[in-house]
Amino acid sequence: MEVYLVQHGESKSETEDATRPLTDRGREEVDAVARYVATLGIEVAQVFHSSKLRAKQTAELFAQHLVVPKGIAEREGLGPLDDPVKAEHLVAQAKGPLMIVGHLPHLSRLASLLVLGEVEKEVVRFRMGAVVCLARSGESWSIDWTLIPAFAQQRGQPGGREKGE
Repeated sequence: MEVYLVQHGESKSETEDATRPLTDRGREEVDAVARYVATLGIEVAQVFHSSKLRAKQTAELFAQHLVVPKGIAEREGLGPLDDPVKAEHLVAQAKGPLMIVGHLPHLSRLASLLVLGEVEKEVVRFRMGAVVCLARSGESWSIDWTLIPAFAQQRGQPGGREKGE
């Protein structure tokens, strides 16, 4: 099984807008990543996101490009400072590939918990709008791949290399 951890895209500062929606750049980067992920044929049963607007908007952009049979849904326990054990329970209950859209430091702590069994050691460095794929083999989780916006945007540009080249 796979779990796709996605850090929300770039958002406005709290002084610009207290709800912190995605910036135009954030939308563009997330859209490029979501389009690229769709070309890989990735299947996601459901997308969970935190209660923050920037995470919801990021989840919606992914859902526009991926087939998500069970849709997207807000879940408690996915906020920036939430205990990653709550998210670990969501992962354990998942019946298929799951995408979680959230924030730092939560996503970093969740990845560490799944891969190492502890939250304090960083196993992967997240970037806004990026995807980290964790794969489970038996009871063990490992980092399978990561995709950052710069790569997805480059691949989507005219003259950029496409999959298989």
